[in-house]
Amino acid sequence: MIAETVCSAVSAAGLGIAVVTAYRKRFLSAARIAAYSLVPIGLVMTGIVGWLADTALSPTAWAGFGVLGAAWLLFAGTRAAERRRGGAGAGRKAAGRAERDAVAPAASAPSLGGASRPAARPGAEPRSGGSSEDFSDIEAILKKHGI
Repeated sequence: MIAETVCSAVSAAGLGIAVVTAYRKRFLSAARIAAYSLVPIGLVMTGIVGWLADTALSPTAWAGFGVLGAAWLLFAGTRAAERRRGGAGAGRKAAGRAERDAVAPAASAPSLGGASRPAARPGAEPRSGGSSEDFSDIEAILKKHGI
């Protein structure tokens, strides 16, 4: 009963503020304030406020919230212990092993060179065919700055 009265008073006060705002020629703000002020009375009319008031004053409902909180703490605690221990068991280990034993691990990696250019050998020196003109702009900028 008190919750319905408070919601009705809040709605009446909000509508009064909306009228004053509309009088000041701020119609968009007045419409927004009126919309917000109609929410509490709408909740009273649908019965949600009565249900919430009954729930807030019910010891059984508070015990239920406590049980839900304990369940959440158990879930969070087991997740933290699982992470600290280093995984979820065999599932992650098998996935890691499969990744290491891949047939072509670099097959999906993008290639840096063209398709016709052969791969560089570890002991081979790079070719200087077109690389000098590629770096000429960079060299000019570095010389300009005295580097």
